[in-house]
Amino acid sequence: MRNTRTLRTPGGLSVRADVRALVVVVALLLAAAAASVVLIGTGDFPISFGDVLRTLAGDGTAGQEFIVDELRLPRVLVGLLVGASLGLGGALFQSISRNPLGSPDVLGLSQGATSGALVVIVLMSGSATQVTVGALIGGLLTGLGIYLLAWKQGVHGYRLVLVGIGVSAIVTAVNGYLLTKADLVDATRAVVWMTGSLNGRDWSQVWPLLALCAVLVPLVLANARGLRMTEMGDDVSYALGVRVERVRMLLMVSAVLLTAAAAAAAGPVSFVALTAPQLARRLTRSPGPNLVASLCMGATLLVTADWASQRAFGADQLPVGVVTGVLGGVYLLWLLVTERRAGRI
Repeated sequence: MRNTRTLRTPGGLSVRADVRALVVVVALLLAAAAASVVLIGTGDFPISFGDVLRTLAGDGTAGQEFIVDELRLPRVLVGLLVGASLGLGGALFQSISRNPLGSPDVLGLSQGATSGALVVIVLMSGSATQVTVGALIGGLLTGLGIYLLAWKQGVHGYRLVLVGIGVSAIVTAVNGYLLTKADLVDATRAVVWMTGSLNGRDWSQVWPLLALCAVLVPLVLANARGLRMTEMGDDVSYALGVRVERVRMLLMVSAVLLTAAAAAAAGPVSFVALTAPQLARRLTRSPGPNLVASLCMGATLLVTADWASQRAFGADQLPVGVVTGVLGGVYLLWLLVTERRAGRI
């Protein structure tokens, strides 16, 4: 039996809470906050942990306030928001498809956002803002295409994954073609963007992503019960009064928007959407989509990977997408080995 507690408010409202999951969420929030402070203090002009906290509280020197508030804090906030968006989007897709591989990386949404950005970079030589808009449109159009192709009296997990893999292969080929048509400068710029990076991020990337998360995260959490019911099957969900297709479509649109916005802000950062929900589930040991834990895990993973990309390789600073790709590959290999030893594959 799971360790759950019932919390009662003075107004008579009662809420059942999974104690282990709550502890995991709080621990992840503290880890993300600590990693963020360390990351803000990291750079050519190092700032101690305490000085970072004092500067964030408005008690730093003029130089420290400029470095923290204008140069490093926006990058960290973009990293937290992108990681949270990918973690939540990955959890939604994996729950809807009922498949641990049903993440934006596998379904082709990240590749679709890349196509949108490449069209702007290669064919239009667009600005950074135009690249962001192109990536967002590319991700949305790809998500719409996958949904329509997978529709047959509803969208079911197995068909969604197969269609997504096929669309991913097609869009990847299109991206390769666009790169061959680009000149050297645009191709270099495109490859850097495709890797996934937080370099040069400022407040102009923070506010749109923050506004989108402020709208979509409460919307997703408000439909979490319906999502959990759909994991028991459509017939059972209908019997329990859940409007299955309405819930599924609403959450799929939310997941596509979160993923596309994350790619637009930082490029297609790989494996976070795939890995974060799985790690969150293993830590909480809780059934269901684990939306809040996946969100917190994604944020923690990305800021930690960004710190590693700056400090773990000496003078060479890697794009954060390289680090998440390595970590995700190692995790997948470990998962395959453990599943094989357990006799499940």
